Amino acid sequence: YQHTTPEKFFIEACDEGADAVLAIDRVSNEMTLTGKKDVPPSAVTRPICGIMGTIRLVAGMYLIVITRKRNVGSLLGHAVWKAVDFDVISYKKTVLHLSEIQSQENKTFLSMINNVLTTDGFYFCTDYDLTHTLQRLANTSPDFQEMSLLERADQRFVWNGNLLRELGCTLHKFALPVVHGFIVMKPCRINGKIFEWILISRRSCFRAGVRYYVRGIDSEGHAANFVETEQIVLYEGAKASFVQTRGSMPFYWSQRPNLKYKPKPVISKTTSHLDGFQRHFDSQLLIYGKQSILNLVNQKGSEKPLEQAFAKMVSGMNNGMLNYIAFDFHKECSHMRWDRLQILVDAVAETQDEYGYFMVNSEGKTVAQQKGVFRSNCMDCLDRTNVIQSLLARRSLQSQLQRMGVLNVGQRIEEQAEFEKIYKNAWADNANACAVQYAGTGALKTDFTRTGKRTRWGLLMDGWNSMIRYYKNNFSDWIQTVWFCWFQDSIDLFLGNFAVDESDGPTPLRVQKDWKFLTLPIVMLVAFSMCIVCLLMAGDTWTETLAYVMFWGAASAITATIILFNGQDFVDAPKLVHKEKMD
Repeated sequence: YQHTTPEKFFIEACDEGADAVLAIDRVSNEMTLTGKKDVPPSAVTRPICGIMGTIRLVAGMYLIVITRKRNVGSLLGHAVWKAVDFDVISYKKTVLHLSEIQSQENKTFLSMINNVLTTDGFYFCTDYDLTHTLQRLANTSPDFQEMSLLERADQRFVWNGNLLRELGCTLHKFALPVVHGFIVMKPCRINGKIFEWILISRRSCFRAGVRYYVRGIDSEGHAANFVETEQIVLYEGAKASFVQTRGSMPFYWSQRPNLKYKPKPVISKTTSHLDGFQRHFDSQLLIYGKQSILNLVNQKGSEKPLEQAFAKMVSGMNNGMLNYIAFDFHKECSHMRWDRLQILVDAVAETQDEYGYFMVNSEGKTVAQQKGVFRSNCMDCLDRTNVIQSLLARRSLQSQLQRMGVLNVGQRIEEQAEFEKIYKNAWADNANACAVQYAGTGALKTDFTRTGKRTRWGLLMDGWNSMIRYYKNNFSDWIQTVWFCWFQDSIDLFLGNFAVDESDGPTPLRVQKDWKFLTLPIVMLVAFSMCIVCLLMAGDTWTETLAYVMFWGAASAITATIILFNGQDFVDAPKLVHKEKMD
């Protein structure tokens, strides 16, 4: 429960027999532990589902609470919840102490926080660690089990880690680690045997952001759009898990929008790639073991230099734990030949058998450990990546279900129509969730994931989603949906990459656009309009009309050329991130 008085917030734990209450002083911002007896009878009380954390904005501190949740299912007896609604409450009772500009900026920052909170895909569990895989949890020490959920969580996947910084160690029982991504839990039946099939995608909060504006890696080796996906099977006390990862190609490259449909990727020539590249894979090898890199980008055109650079860096590391495979997805599957994906699945089959999966039998004995992962990527690590991951996960699941005794000898998952429908739809939903969180639209190629076939309707839907992505990438100041740059700024504010200063100084939100950002488009519009008018309202002679049309047409064309040549200046860009962070 949340109890509110003019001076304090009181957060009461609902655990049976618990007396602890978190008291937050709305004036001094101090947090202390107290008891139920200290909550004044006059306090306004309402039920809440948990604390997301606190954040400082222009007006001061704000408390963020989860006000509504939806049950996703049960994982090993622990209820897993999806956070559905939130409330952002000011410590201050009024904002009269702010100037008009400060008040407007505070409203903007509040909108940014709500922008992130309304993005679908926040999950939590009050008594289980969702940030770790089954294998990581099985290989922990007794001391680890004694830690609070926040202390032992994998910080890569704690999306409210920045918001919980104000809670000291003694208050960690009120800290609820929240993951972002996708979770689906389905009871399934094959051969009359009921088992639980679970898919969890954990999105990293390091180098988080949106398509085009966040690519490659940072100096710490964190890759953009890094997602850990775990497929879990539970049957009669036995449990199995198969883990895969995805992430942007781990070197320094960018692809900033510039009014072109597909901006050309640029590999940095001023930064040493190997340091960040080494850090990235040192971390991956330590966490997951061996790595098979599946690079699905085109091996021609603008994507070719990226593939060549990735291959060269892996070769340069000369590490036997790294296995690099380039597979030109679009070339191999052109002309609707999606059956050719089996070429890649067959090529890595021996490696997949070597890596294996994690399994614990019904007696609680660990009978298998996963010794490596497939790290897949395309340009966005969305559409092509998800298709390949679903195929590899199915192959692992085939072995797991046979070993558990769910599938009979000789039976194939593909033959189990009821389960296949659940499986394909869940993976397609996973693709859509990851795509909306990174690209602002649903995933492409989900017709194949859902049905196992590439359809002409799927191609039309891909074209529609591609058009929406282009529109959002390039004209985010001019539309009223989830704006890319706005969302990038929102994420950086939410994750603490940008901290609001309570001083009277200007914030980056006050940065004005260059004069040509408004002037040249207006000139182009006027010139084009005059050209049309001259065509519709002919002059006294044909030569006079032609002269006017040519003049205004030339003015329109010249202005349009200048705009296209300086494309990045005319595309909205994030305001809260330093340039070196974006490159």
